Amino acid sequence: MTSRITLISPATSPSLRQARFDDGDSLDNGGAAKARSAAGLLPAAARVLLSPSVRCRETASALGLDGVTEAELAGLDAGRWRGRTLEEVMATEPEAVGRWLADPDCAPHGGESVRDVCERVGRRLDTARDTDGRTLAVVEPEVVRAAIVHALNLPLAGFWRLDVPPLAATELSGRAGRWNLRLGQPLAAP
Repeated sequence: MTSRITLISPATSPSLRQARFDDGDSLDNGGAAKARSAAGLLPAAARVLLSPSVRCRETASALGLDGVTEAELAGLDAGRWRGRTLEEVMATEPEAVGRWLADPDCAPHGGESVRDVCERVGRRLDTARDTDGRTLAVVEPEVVRAAIVHALNLPLAGFWRLDVPPLAATELSGRAGRWNLRLGQPLAAP
């Protein structure tokens, strides 16, 4: 039995374009248009899962996908930094940002640490490994990062070294107690 999970990052939104911690904003016009143009390009799936964020639900809708929202697939909780840019936070809390980026157990914003999100997503990924067929999951970029860190058993410091572009597909296939990674593919019409 092989489980295939295609992780799809959301299309662009103002917070993604401005490098802001997610504040629940909708897709921008360009992001929505790109997602609509990619509708029909995804493989058939036995199930569709979604991060609970607005931009992931709207991306799924624009792709023509009807899915189930799962709390375990939520993006990293940035606590009081939500809605602020990294630059803004650096201006007021440079030491806190430095600790957060260097220490995977640190959550100075009052939200979730990198370790927390990696463990949460890893637990969800482990339950999916025994699920036959393909799953499409429209999830936040940090969920894609956490899944890759878990699947490849990378050190948590690797989390920040993984770039996840908007509207890209990353495929994991699992069997025999391990995961294989197929690196991100852009979702765009040929």
